[in-house]
Amino acid sequence: MAHTLHGHLFSPRPLTTIHGGSGLNTPSASETNLPFSRPHTPYKELVIGFAGLGAMGYPMARNMITKVASPMIQHPVRVWNRSKDKAENLAKETGAGNVKIVEKPDDLALECDIIITNLANDDVVKSIYQQFAAALKDSQSTKNKIFVETSTIYPTLAGELDTLISSVPHAHLVMAPVFGAPPVAEAGQLIVVMAGDYRSKKEVAHLMVPAMGRKVIDLGGNLEKAPTFKLIGNSLILGSLEILAEGFTLAEKSGIQPTQFHSLVKDLMPAPILDAYANKMVHDLFDGTKGFAIDGGIKDSTHIRKLAAEVNSPMPALDSAHQHLLTARALHDSKKIRGQQVFETLDWSSIVAGTRVASGLDGFDSKKHANVGPVPE
Repeated sequence: MAHTLHGHLFSPRPLTTIHGGSGLNTPSASETNLPFSRPHTPYKELVIGFAGLGAMGYPMARNMITKVASPMIQHPVRVWNRSKDKAENLAKETGAGNVKIVEKPDDLALECDIIITNLANDDVVKSIYQQFAAALKDSQSTKNKIFVETSTIYPTLAGELDTLISSVPHAHLVMAPVFGAPPVAEAGQLIVVMAGDYRSKKEVAHLMVPAMGRKVIDLGGNLEKAPTFKLIGNSLILGSLEILAEGFTLAEKSGIQPTQFHSLVKDLMPAPILDAYANKMVHDLFDGTKGFAIDGGIKDSTHIRKLAAEVNSPMPALDSAHQHLLTARALHDSKKIRGQQVFETLDWSSIVAGTRVASGLDGFDSKKHANVGPVPE
């Protein structure tokens, strides 16, 4: 007997899984990190759309195209990006027939069953979703749609997006922000946080893991919970960057070699993310095109501080981190005006420039203040 889910026709689940499981009683490794059972294999392949091919969106879309095979999705995957060159690069990289570049976001809403978005900021997200909703209303579409928003946004915007999407018959919204910098997205190791309609989450989760991510955390039906959780998680990362930056600056001012402090970080707190950011600070590796850009960090810290103020939860470490990010960006902008910048865009590990300058050191070139501390006896 066939079954329906969101209007798609599904055949009973086969004895083997798409991700290589040996049978119904032997879940794949990815399934152990999913809070949902596997949906039935679709009789009709799903048409997938992707909006936003930035530092995170590009590898996420590429992994979706190259790692999810039939019978789950139909190729070509539809993609839209504000600058068309990134979409063209993706088409070349993934091969002929795997990507269809659409001219406007409306086309994704009209042509696709599932539309995934990863966009720069709240204003862009709201604008794109307004276009989605308007296009579907104008077309009087009756097809089932799932919209999956993976950006980092302020929680109340999730409610606004829900109002837009729920005004369209048979359309559902899943909030699914992701944890991980671009290299993590490249490796398909993101952590996905989901909130929204249960059946929609179930269908989307098995597309995103293991192609894009390694784990899904389900926060229930309240859409605002997912972006809230994402901001709390980012506060943990940003607060850790602030402590690292302060520690490295104190070490240099005290005559301790940064490499020695870095070694202590690895021994005392052996977390890969701390090691990676500590290494960037030690070697002044502040290239935002290979990491998390500082503009995104300042956007996130602004959201976190706003949320903290609304719920009366002081976060003094985040206040300091925010100021040091602003300082780093201001220094970089000044260098760009003079044509002296090393990187076009800063990574948010450049927060250490803020603590350095506050201590009288050079913000971006640690070689200029080697051994500035007290001379050892």
